[in-house]
Amino acid sequence: MAGGDEHRLSLEPEKQSLLNRHTEKHFTAGEIVRDIIIGVSDGLTVPFALAAGLSGANATSSIVLTAGIAEVAAGAISMGLGGYLAAKGEADHYNRELKREQEEIIAVPETEAAEVAEILAEYGIEEHEYGPVVNALRKNPQAWLDFMMKFELGLEKPDPRRALYSAMTIAIAYVLGGVVPLLPYMFIPNAAEAVLFSVVVTLIALLIFGFIKGCFTGNKPIRSALETALIGAIASAAAYGLAKAFHS
Repeated sequence: MAGGDEHRLSLEPEKQSLLNRHTEKHFTAGEIVRDIIIGVSDGLTVPFALAAGLSGANATSSIVLTAGIAEVAAGAISMGLGGYLAAKGEADHYNRELKREQEEIIAVPETEAAEVAEILAEYGIEEHEYGPVVNALRKNPQAWLDFMMKFELGLEKPDPRRALYSAMTIAIAYVLGGVVPLLPYMFIPNAAEAVLFSVVVTLIALLIFGFIKGCFTGNKPIRSALETALIGAIASAAAYGLAKAFHS
């Protein structure tokens, strides 16, 4: 944002005025939504399948609930840790490439300048047009570095707090999703009855979640809802059937 502000300050007053009057409405919380989707989808599906499987093995509601809570806790920790490590890995990769690009700009500036020209040429910009741009970037090493990171390597600078936020978001989303299929077992002692209510409640939750997910991701909401519910139904049916088969 700071870089964008500095860029705007260097614009002509007329263009700056146009930008100030024009506000673009873009959805910019993609990473957070992705983490929520990962957490909730797994949280709804995995404990759902576990509860169905244990019910198929004729376990009592208390056993299903105890095992389910243990799975939700372990799953939240595991998923959160996975999100943390993934985001940390992205940040480490960015920093490694940033250092390498800095060294290349210092060691082989002519080669890096040629790469800038090549990138601009790919956008249909003629040599006499991109020449001044290349020269301007060479006079501003930080802007040059940012340009290479974004347009040559396709890397955006990650938020330093991203790893922690990702871990917390995925873990909380997993817990919220995982509680849903276990709710009937809290109130119905007979697991055979509780599993029926669990199926209904969880499928409704999967349909709602899938619909909302479709709205955020740009997919058809109804199709997304049906696909999400189908995946959960298949997972729970498979777990229930296998448990019944082995128990017999």
